[in-house]
Amino acid sequence: MGLSTKDLVTSGGGGLPKTIAPGNHRLKINSLVLEDFTFIDGAKHLILNVETEPIEGFEGFFFDKTDESLGKHKGQVGKVKGSMYAFADGTTKSGIKIERDKSLMIYFKSLCNNLDISQWFESQDNLHDTIDHFVIAFNKTAPFKDIYLDFCVAGKEYTDKNGYNNYNLYLPKADKGKYAYGSIKDGKVLTFDESIHLKKQEVQEVKNFGDDDGLSIPNKTSTDFSLD
Repeated sequence: MGLSTKDLVTSGGGGLPKTIAPGNHRLKINSLVLEDFTFIDGAKHLILNVETEPIEGFEGFFFDKTDESLGKHKGQVGKVKGSMYAFADGTTKSGIKIERDKSLMIYFKSLCNNLDISQWFESQDNLHDTIDHFVIAFNKTAPFKDIYLDFCVAGKEYTDKNGYNNYNLYLPKADKGKYAYGSIKDGKVLTFDESIHLKKQEVQEVKNFGDDDGLSIPNKTSTDFSLD
């Protein structure tokens, strides 16, 4: 029997991937997480767990793999760093002092303004001893629930443990009066540009094709942090 040109849908379901890729997306925030940055004590990445608008006929990841009765996401999801660089205490090359927590609070203020929940932000004045407690309160009260913004999501390409191309996602810095998120109607959201917003993986020269070929998974590097 020859090769068939029909019935080529894979048993895995095919169709849209369950996660977003770099590009322009309309997203809501489901939660936020602070993750420690390995290379600098006290430095943290702010992670936005985001989801697209519902897609007809689409079945996303389970909300909770340990309790499938809770159902599945109706849109594609993604873990997006609030910035390419970690937030940390330090001093810039020009001598300006940077405070991690103050930088994060400025970031949250901007985010809340764009989500039109600035009243919630102002109501938290002096209520939390640490930035971790602030984030816990933000998630618990969830004033951002089901509010969609337009995003430009950048990415750094890597090879995952299964040999597939994947992306570390992050929000790019502002450029010429345009920003990583907001309303497209205002004309202030960055338009995704692959030459700027996608860092492609360097192509490795193939040395051999034996069974012992390994897949290299890039580790975090110091480029995840900057005080420039």
